[in-house]
Amino acid sequence: MSEKKTDWPSSPVSVTDSDFQDFIKKYPHVIIDCWAPWCGPCRMLGPVIDELAGAYKGKVAFGKLNTDEAQKTAMSFGIMSIPTLLFFKNGELVDKSVGASPRAALEPKIKSFIQ
Repeated sequence: MSEKKTDWPSSPVSVTDSDFQDFIKKYPHVIIDCWAPWCGPCRMLGPVIDELAGAYKGKVAFGKLNTDEAQKTAMSFGIMSIPTLLFFKNGELVDKSVGASPRAALEPKIKSFIQ
């Protein structure tokens, strides 16, 4: 049996209510950045997520969920504050991080997540 080859994105992928489930099930390790355009801390975290998506290509797929446009999905995960990062392993939520963290704070969490 050969493992299905997946094209890993090298930058965050915009996800919506309609394609969210497909995205988190497509990759074994997914981190979703829940954000909104009016959120200052979200805009600060954005470039960090962009860098991490490139650095972890092939290990973690990063998605961006605009909570203003995808309220159904945001509510289903109890997103009360943004930015919130949702960590999915094999389609299951395994961790969450609330607030804008610098790359140095996020990387140890990501490294333990993908082991």
